[in-house]
Amino acid sequence: MKRLSVIASVTIILTIMISACQQQGDQAIESRWAGETVQEAVHSFENQIGGFDQTMMETNYRYNELYWAGVDENWGYAEYQLDEMLGSLEKGFIRRPERQASSAQFVDQAAPRLMRAIEAGDKDAFMESFTRFAASCNTCHAMEDVAFIQMIVPEIRTSLVRF
Repeated sequence: MKRLSVIASVTIILTIMISACQQQGDQAIESRWAGETVQEAVHSFENQIGGFDQTMMETNYRYNELYWAGVDENWGYAEYQLDEMLGSLEKGFIRRPERQASSAQFVDQAAPRLMRAIEAGDKDAFMESFTRFAASCNTCHAMEDVAFIQMIVPEIRTSLVRF
């Protein structure tokens, strides 16, 4: 979670810098590490924020939390995790728009199916949908040439949240 807050902080700083410098062109700036010009600073911040790997780190965390929320029938927490996961993916698509096509079946089919099970409070439907959800992750990974990343239904609980 600490890494996510660092990413959020860098994003805010980058937004402020871009807004402040839009009218100033590529003038020199004072910076300890980001660069000497606005363009260098933007490039440094983009490198700090990272690409889709950052999105996948957050998605992995939320995937696990989502699963255990369903096991516990903590439907509010499950809905929260799925919403946050989809929001993280949307932000990732801004950084890597080419990833969006591969994830369409996940975002447009698997996630809504899982959300319906959550909204219904149906544990059996949730468990079935979650298995399909995991398979949908793997389909996307195969389409992105990272089929060596295989999602499974979690077997070991790492979540500290209990319901």
